[in-house]
Amino acid sequence: MPAYVIAHLQEAAPHPEIAEYVERIGATFEPYGGRFLVHVTQHEVKEGSWPGHVVMIGFPGIAEARAWWDSPAYQEIAPLRSRHIAGDIIMVEGVPEDYDPAATARAMRETLPAD
Repeated sequence: MPAYVIAHLQEAAPHPEIAEYVERIGATFEPYGGRFLVHVTQHEVKEGSWPGHVVMIGFPGIAEARAWWDSPAYQEIAPLRSRHIAGDIIMVEGVPEDYDPAATARAMRETLPAD
């Protein structure tokens, strides 16, 4: 199943280290089959608030995403971003192509107490 690294990054002042990070990051995830799905694009808030930016990188699976995050190549450049941009980053496994939310709802209903 695919996996995703999703970052909610706060606004930051321009800095040469951030530019270097952006220049170098693509090469760090390419060996793991990663690619940007969302990067430096506008977003539209429908509920709540979401200041800052969204970044989403897709990987073939969670093992590849973890291997990328832990790789020496990525760990070498990560401080270039983290010194200047605060944010939250998660790694999440996707659902299979045949995922049926109705089946999930049925399973949830089975755990509900009887009326």
